[in-house]
Amino acid sequence: MKRNRLFNRIGLAAIAASLWACGVQAAETVKVGYLPVTGHAKFFIAKEEGFFKEEGLDVELSEFTNSADGLAALRAGKLDLGAFGTTAPLVHIAKGADIRIIGGVMGEDAAIVTTAEKAPSIQKITDLKGKKVATVRLATGDAVLRGALDSAGVDWKKDVQIFELKSPPAVLEAVKSGQVDAGLIWGPHDVRAEEQGLKVTIRSRSLQPGHPCCRLTVNAKDVDARSAVWVKFIHAFLRAEKFAAENHEKTLDDIQKYLKLDRTLIQKSYYEGYLDQASDPNVDGVVFFWKTMLKSGFAESNLDVRTFIIPKFYEQALNQLAKDQPNEPFWQQRLKTFTERDNLAKPIAAQDGAWVKVVSAETFTKPCH
Repeated sequence: MKRNRLFNRIGLAAIAASLWACGVQAAETVKVGYLPVTGHAKFFIAKEEGFFKEEGLDVELSEFTNSADGLAALRAGKLDLGAFGTTAPLVHIAKGADIRIIGGVMGEDAAIVTTAEKAPSIQKITDLKGKKVATVRLATGDAVLRGALDSAGVDWKKDVQIFELKSPPAVLEAVKSGQVDAGLIWGPHDVRAEEQGLKVTIRSRSLQPGHPCCRLTVNAKDVDARSAVWVKFIHAFLRAEKFAAENHEKTLDDIQKYLKLDRTLIQKSYYEGYLDQASDPNVDGVVFFWKTMLKSGFAESNLDVRTFIIPKFYEQALNQLAKDQPNEPFWQQRLKTFTERDNLAKPIAAQDGAWVKVVSAETFTKPCH
């Protein structure tokens, strides 16, 4: 009996050694921070549909309430990769953080909401002069808002009272209770706001069309050390993007496992809303966003932000998918978009009070449809 057990143990060990020798290795763990929003659906899809696993990655997802807390966790080494608003990583970079942007998660999707009574008087950005406005600290929409106010000749430091709150639900409560005149949120909270009787009066896409939102961000020390991991991660991420475009019902199933929201609300926010789901780094958009932040006084820096954007991992993953499926229009469209807005050497149009579109309008509109 003992000899049989010994032989069994030896046999199992031999099998394990044989598998390892044949290239079957343990999955590499990647700790990822995300926000509980529909715009982060690709994380949920890649996890639930097994795309990460097929790439040899064991992705651990950690939820954060806002981008500020998430970026702090990334910089502290508690995360390997963070998916947080464009504003947060850029503000940290301006303050000396050694982090890099390697891809995108989503774009646009922010909105200004107010009560039905105040809606007629808050229809354009200049209507916020003299008003109290709630935002979420270091949210992308916050920087878009301040940049738009600055471009419209409204001094956001003097002419508007801006209150930075912890989360979109906190913003909604402040609006409903009358503590502020308006609030800046994003999907699916804009849909929830309308269901609660509030009104969306201004969309971020009207203030800065095509603006990037959450970016895939890593610590600089891990860029080269884990380069193979980032290519695999983005490869899975792109597969999730395509899956979402083609499998609506299953996508909604995957999202509901992470966001305990009504299915109809998720459907409306993800497939019928104002969400750009492109995963490319969007160098042009990030650089322009950076210039807007500097011009409006939201951040101060003399750095060239291009040196903090690494598009090669996305490019490698996309090229591999296009090579594997050369006749697939989805990948060809993504290649076209990448060529148009991710050239590190291309000059960006100077800001003149408004966003200058650097690619065709269709690039920015609802690719999930």
